[in-house]
Amino acid sequence: MARDNKITTSSTAEYFSKNLQQVGFSSLTKAVLTTLKEAVDNALDACEEHGILPDLKIIIERLGAGTMKNSERIRVRVEDNGPGIEADDLPKVFGEYLASSKFGRGRCTRGQQGIGISAATTWAQLTCAMGARVISKTKAQRKAVSAIIEVDIKNNRGNMKQRETIDWDRVHGTLVEFTFDGRVQVNGEAGILNYLLGTSLVNPHLSMEYKLVDQEPQSIERVSSVIPAIPEAIEPHPHTMKLGEFMAHSHLYGKIKVDAWLKKAFSRVGDSVLEEMIKSGQGVNRTLLSKSLDQANEKDFLTLFTTLQNMVLKAPPTSSVLSIGEDSLSKSIKRLGKVDFFSVVSRSPTICDFKPVQIEVAIARLEERVTEVDAPAQVLRFANRVPLQFDKSACAIVQAITSVNWRSYGLAQPKESLPLGPYIMAVSVVSPFIKFKNASKETIDASDELVEEIRRALMQAGQKLSRYIKAESKAAELEEKTRYIEQFGPILVEGLVRITKAKDDQKKRATDGLMKILGRDATETKNEVAVAAKRLEEVSGEER
Repeated sequence: MARDNKITTSSTAEYFSKNLQQVGFSSLTKAVLTTLKEAVDNALDACEEHGILPDLKIIIERLGAGTMKNSERIRVRVEDNGPGIEADDLPKVFGEYLASSKFGRGRCTRGQQGIGISAATTWAQLTCAMGARVISKTKAQRKAVSAIIEVDIKNNRGNMKQRETIDWDRVHGTLVEFTFDGRVQVNGEAGILNYLLGTSLVNPHLSMEYKLVDQEPQSIERVSSVIPAIPEAIEPHPHTMKLGEFMAHSHLYGKIKVDAWLKKAFSRVGDSVLEEMIKSGQGVNRTLLSKSLDQANEKDFLTLFTTLQNMVLKAPPTSSVLSIGEDSLSKSIKRLGKVDFFSVVSRSPTICDFKPVQIEVAIARLEERVTEVDAPAQVLRFANRVPLQFDKSACAIVQAITSVNWRSYGLAQPKESLPLGPYIMAVSVVSPFIKFKNASKETIDASDELVEEIRRALMQAGQKLSRYIKAESKAAELEEKTRYIEQFGPILVEGLVRITKAKDDQKKRATDGLMKILGRDATETKNEVAVAAKRLEEVSGEER
């Protein structure tokens, strides 16, 4: 049989439909979590960009057996009170890859590539032959639009089916529902519940209701009414790019001059930098800078790139990062459970690898886990306020935690391992240009500068924790000493009374004095409480 050696091309959608494991659909369990995460990310980004305090309603249901082996038919529904999506944009948002208003922009948003939600639609389509069901209503619409969105895999285009207008009780918002093959994991480090609690921790302004399979409905109320102000986008710094990326970046700017492209497309490149490039004698001249960008060849790009790499440029501005804030994080951490101590550190924005970044850390001790002294501390990782739940060991955050000597802060720690005890360690990394190790954004690439910055934040939080542990230890030591004196003091008094033949009233005064010194004078305390109660009753009567 003759072989067909014809070379063909495939669309972006076709590539990802065959490689969905790269974007978080590598297992039935991860398929559920990834679908939920992408829908929640889109909802929170939309609310924040339009100044709306987000209210989310999440329902995850089991509908029976799935079409794949050992799978279940799962329905994931996420409803928000965001601005809504125009009907004509629904196919682009839910059915087209790399179609996003955030693609290529240096902003601290959760979604940036326009891949995730379209991948969720593709997974539903592949496993259950059904795309995403969407209901959306903007403030200007009298009625909502309901439709099924599918991905045209061959042409990377979204198709809208069963479109109709319906009555909806929301003023504005979006509801998206996916039905697909998966397997629900509620508990555990990679469970849905851990994701929802983590999301609430780094989004104090979020209010959320959720119903997970056979569990009772739950709600999480917001602890802050401050909507994070998303900073303006910034362009990448030239020193963060490779030659191929540098050239590909030019394709986003059309027919403009080279000098205009350099100033518009990169951070810290202005007229003075262009003049230095000309004076550097490395081949950059005014003719090259005035050339149309679409006419520049590979040699031109190599000259420009090499010259910029050899120059000393200012670091990018740090005003582009978004902070949760120590106050909001302190309020939010109590959502994790009963906490008897916590320390929060929000470091000032800095530059790591020529990228602006801010690190925030919270360490809490949970009362319900006090018996777990030999269990590793629980680690919650976040990138641009999105929980990371897989590939933990390779992440910059975990590498930073294990590199800290927690024994010096009063925690037990095996060599090169996580510290032990009933602790939660939450680390948030926020940057317009976070570098992930994979397309599914599950783990942060560990550069030396980033790991060191995370280490510093952890050590600051560790110092606060250490002071508390030392004070607690001293208090326990004092209590132990007091208990011994309380136990043997009366025996000593009894012996002295016998030796000195003291009277009963002297023995009583000695015993009472000892108890008062030890702070055990219960009679005096009872009297003080009685007086205070009587005074409270008198004040209450006066108010009536």
